[in-house]
Amino acid sequence: MIRILKFLATLVVLGFVGIVGYAYLGDMSPDRVEVQEPVELNVDG
Repeated sequence: MIRILKFLATLVVLGFVGIVGYAYLGDMSPDRVEVQEPVELNVDG
């Protein structure tokens, strides 16, 4: 039983390290696109 718990604990630690490594090293920056759209202002005095 202790072997299974050690194995599960090892998997959890490795999974956490993998997620943290991907967060720091993975390219998760958004693609930037410039958007230009005319805006009509309804300004009647």
